[in-house]
Amino acid sequence: MDRSLSSRRGPVSVLSCFPPPVGRDVAIAVLKPLRAAVGNPNRHSLLHTDRQVRWTMEVLCYGLTLPLEGNTVRLCVDVYTDWLTALVSPRDSIPPPISREPNLYVQKILQHLYSLFLPRPDPTTLYPVYLYLYQQVLCAVRSMARESSMMSRDTWESLLLFLLRINHAMLAPPTAAGKILSMEVLLEVWLLSCARCFPSRCLWQTCGQALSGWRHQPVVVEQWSRVVAALTSRLLLLSFGPSFPRLKVPDVDAALIPADLDDGWVPETWFRILHMFSNPVDLTRPSQEELLSRRDGRLPNMFFRAMREVSTLVDAFLGISRPRSGSAPPTPVNILSMPSAPPYITSPPLHKRQLKPTDVSKTTIKPPMMTLHHHWKSSSHPATHTPPLSTCSRPSPSPLRCNVDSLLHLFGSWLFDAALINRDSGKFYQALLQGLQVWEGACLPVLASILLNSTCLFCCDLTGINLLLPSFVSALEIVLLDSRELLRFKGFVSLVDLRRASIQVMLSLLPLPLQFGSIRLEVLPDSRFSGDNVTAGSFLGLKPRLLSVLIGALQTETDASNTQVILAAMLNLVLDSAVVQASGQASGQLGESSLSKWTSGTSTSRRTTGTTVQSNEAGVLWVQVVRLLTQRLTAHWKNEAAVCLSALEVLGGLAKVEVRVEEAERRRAISSVCSYIVFQCSRPPPLHSRDLHSIIVTAFYCLNVWLTQHPAVLNHQDCLLEVLEIVELGLSGSKSRQEQEVRCKEEKDLTPVSLRVKEAAEVTLSCVMQVSGIFRFDEGSLNEDALIGLSGLDYSSLKKFRYFVVDSSVILGILEQPPGPENAWCPSLTVLIRGPSGCRTWTLQLHLQPREDRRHTQQTLIAEPHGIVQEDYGIQCGSKYQLFPESINRVPLVKADLSIPPLNKAVSEELEHLRTVLKKQRQFETQPHVSSCPVFTTTHRPPPPVSNCQTARLFLSHLGLLTPETLKDPGTSGVPAQLVALDLSLPGFSEDLRHLDQLSSRTCDSAFVLYMRAGQRTSAEILRNVESSCSVPSHFLDFLSSLGQPVEASHHQGRGISSKFPAVLGNSGGSVFNGEKFVLKFTDVLTEITFIVPSSSSSSSSSSSAPHSQYFFPLSDLLSDMTTQTPTRNLSSSSSNILLIFIHPLKTGLYRICCRRKTTSKFSIIVPLVSGSVVSKRCLGFLVRETVINCCHRRWLESDSAPPPHIRRKHMISDMILRYCSRRSEPAFYSSLFHSL
Repeated sequence: MDRSLSSRRGPVSVLSCFPPPVGRDVAIAVLKPLRAAVGNPNRHSLLHTDRQVRWTMEVLCYGLTLPLEGNTVRLCVDVYTDWLTALVSPRDSIPPPISREPNLYVQKILQHLYSLFLPRPDPTTLYPVYLYLYQQVLCAVRSMARESSMMSRDTWESLLLFLLRINHAMLAPPTAAGKILSMEVLLEVWLLSCARCFPSRCLWQTCGQALSGWRHQPVVVEQWSRVVAALTSRLLLLSFGPSFPRLKVPDVDAALIPADLDDGWVPETWFRILHMFSNPVDLTRPSQEELLSRRDGRLPNMFFRAMREVSTLVDAFLGISRPRSGSAPPTPVNILSMPSAPPYITSPPLHKRQLKPTDVSKTTIKPPMMTLHHHWKSSSHPATHTPPLSTCSRPSPSPLRCNVDSLLHLFGSWLFDAALINRDSGKFYQALLQGLQVWEGACLPVLASILLNSTCLFCCDLTGINLLLPSFVSALEIVLLDSRELLRFKGFVSLVDLRRASIQVMLSLLPLPLQFGSIRLEVLPDSRFSGDNVTAGSFLGLKPRLLSVLIGALQTETDASNTQVILAAMLNLVLDSAVVQASGQASGQLGESSLSKWTSGTSTSRRTTGTTVQSNEAGVLWVQVVRLLTQRLTAHWKNEAAVCLSALEVLGGLAKVEVRVEEAERRRAISSVCSYIVFQCSRPPPLHSRDLHSIIVTAFYCLNVWLTQHPAVLNHQDCLLEVLEIVELGLSGSKSRQEQEVRCKEEKDLTPVSLRVKEAAEVTLSCVMQVSGIFRFDEGSLNEDALIGLSGLDYSSLKKFRYFVVDSSVILGILEQPPGPENAWCPSLTVLIRGPSGCRTWTLQLHLQPREDRRHTQQTLIAEPHGIVQEDYGIQCGSKYQLFPESINRVPLVKADLSIPPLNKAVSEELEHLRTVLKKQRQFETQPHVSSCPVFTTTHRPPPPVSNCQTARLFLSHLGLLTPETLKDPGTSGVPAQLVALDLSLPGFSEDLRHLDQLSSRTCDSAFVLYMRAGQRTSAEILRNVESSCSVPSHFLDFLSSLGQPVEASHHQGRGISSKFPAVLGNSGGSVFNGEKFVLKFTDVLTEITFIVPSSSSSSSSSSSAPHSQYFFPLSDLLSDMTTQTPTRNLSSSSSNILLIFIHPLKTGLYRICCRRKTTSKFSIIVPLVSGSVVSKRCLGFLVRETVINCCHRRWLESDSAPPPHIRRKHMISDMILRYCSRRSEPAFYSSLFHSL
């Protein structure tokens, strides 16, 4: 609501700065001569200049705030109401400045008069005086609005806002207001404004929000009913002509509609004033003020009177006229059993167009010619066989009446909500079941209207709603699977909207079979749902049908937005099936007692026997979905950028789902993604755009996810070769091997598709190196300090590191280990490798023995560090060393292989002679010799090993880096040599090195988690919820534990020490993770997400008590609080780029999702969580993380100023080369390698 309405402060006069007696005396002295000129046309005003008028108005403004005792306030009102006539008939008694600029001064006067209506401490005996002045002001402004022809738009808006403010001051309090004139004047002036200066959209919204807070007052319902009935009477005359039965209203009510109100504005005015009252059913969900008014029993009466008026309006559109003043409650309308009307075309929804009067006859009605988003037509298959829902006697409707679907679009949501209030919902369910019939002859308009208005029906915790499940599934099969049946709806509804609504209904049904498993599904006796198998009457029996609807909908959908929603639903279903199968249960975690109320209404829930989940049902579903997505991605969605983006994100999510499938299926998925990249890169240059390159980058990211989640696929040579060819394509723009032609690397021109694609290919190459076992995933695990501590060396060794840069992209930090007595024969060194893909540690030893002979002598120089590790973090692959390729044994022998005979066949005799000689020699050497000369036995020993070996020089030499070519400057400006030494003695080197270690090679983002109770409006209330575990439910804490592991906030950007969630949580409700001491961190190979739970303890910003958005979510205040608590995170002050995910728990144990994001991008739908999704508790954490990852990835794609993480590290390394490059000559460089540090 506009804050100006809720403000209880009026304008402040300059006299308020003085003591009260001074201001009162000045006001009395000024008002007496002014009052003498009021109403006297023979006297001229004493005020002649603008300055005099403004000074006098300051005095009048102060006078209106004085007590009612005396005549001061009355005199102020008399003067101001007289000056208001300047807009009607200027007189000499009115000051000339006001007569010259009446609109400007009238606006100021209305601001001052608001002070009269503010609460006063006057005694109750003065209430008649106050009532007189109150009526005097209202009559004056009403007369001004009626008679003035000079009012500007600003004056009209000021007048309407003035009336809204005084009505809010008098009607908003919960106390009884009695019969108040202000509401009548407000609506009358509002109608006059519609005729002369139509109110702005902002004013309509403000009025609607204000009126929703006054509905507990009887006068509001009464005046709204009078106006909307009078407008409806005139609207029916304009829409259907004089032959249509008129809605009879009293003459005094009909006079409320201005005679000069143009016919074109009547529909717009009628629709806006109708919905100004909002849904009358909201009176059954009262606010705090309405709760207070419930003590005198007014709310039920208000609801009855409002719904009686709605019933009267519905009857009027059906041509059933009855007096408005009737006290009989509304009677249910048996629309389906009414006599069918002659064929005609009904009018579109009245709020979508401007109606014009037409000539209407009893035989034909011509529809107005216009183009609309929705069209309604009468059904050609009247449901004459449907049994009546009510047998009450009732006047017959007019044959010229509106069709059912038109009325449901106007009043359907109100009528459905009102029907649900009654404890006995059977009639409502039965009415829906009748409308959901799908056999031939069904009423298609009714079926379409039900689907369009039932998107949230299964998310409202309605008792016994499962009775409608089979019928809704049958209706979904008609709309989403049968294209021929779908065309029957084309004449009266948008097919895209109908399918979108059906998909939303499907989203709320998909998790039900797995959530409730074998619990029996109760159906009505006349339901057509049946089956022969054991699970036909259980929730699991619906799963095959829902799965068929889901897959069929994806295959037949043509709208991009609808397709993305279906893709999100597929990932949710596959994940839920995999988790349920892994846990070995076919139903959710809720007990039978807690499910019975929702699943079967008042009946007792029962379980069927023999219902189990198939052994590998999730794996079969996973294969089916992956094949479908990859097939349509490469064949049907190539030109749909938004769909391709969502499909690739869903494929990446499916790669993380743990199922038992053959390795060939995973390789086939990877091959499909590679083929998709080849197709997109090979498009003609005119088709290349930023969106296309974003899709290619996303495809590379999807490929990275598959490789890191399933590294075993690279053990297959064909898969590895295909991935490397895609990397080559991204880096250079073409493949070396194309059909029969093979081009060498030196012959190729490096022309990548774009720089972003090249950078994405570099990340993929890094992933290939990581999953092949060459590198470790734990980047940033060791630095110089940690390395020395783990090696058992003293800190004096810190200066013994040598730093080199290879190929301008990799910094080598080499530490030469001092040789000890146990390893003097094997020189060793430790290398810290800092590159674009992260920081890794190698320990190397020089051995002169083969691997098999040194198994007992090889030792680990550095202990394994411990730190935070996620479940999918740090995948290691065993490396199998081979002298020959695996395929050598599969190659068949040829005759050339036998050209050299084996040795034992060629020289058999010579070998036998050699064996005999050797045998004799051994015998001779073992016998003692008798000789006159003494025999001296000596042992031959190897020479002592070299103890002063320069291992750094040896290592660089083995890599081929110590050659004149690698050390020579290439002569190109800005391009250093292949090997460059860094001078660590220069100031700032250690700080820059530490800064480089802090730059992660993963994408690092933050997400904030808040808990908001019903009815909370301010950020302070929301932030206080997480202070104690008693303030939040247990499922919120379970959700927090599923997001990540607790990590100390001081280490969350590096490698922190993880702790157990319950130990860190303690008695808090999550506030311990506010970023001061701990955060929740999720890390995998490619991404890093920090979840922060803001709390009021560390918030220093103040918050307002007024609502901030349509959904009363104070986003702006919360953003400032979160920025205060996390200074290291750059949060934008604008909410345009913020994704809000609202998670609402249902009584079924499921969670309803609503996503809000203010963006104009065509890539606005982010999967897998979309608005309308219903997910289980077991999948909630995973799906939230995936949505956050995909949202952050899209923000990276849309940003021009945020390079990928490995590019930032590369730029940092380049800066360090320029800053710390050693200026030694080549001889000095070689000499330094021979000197120990």
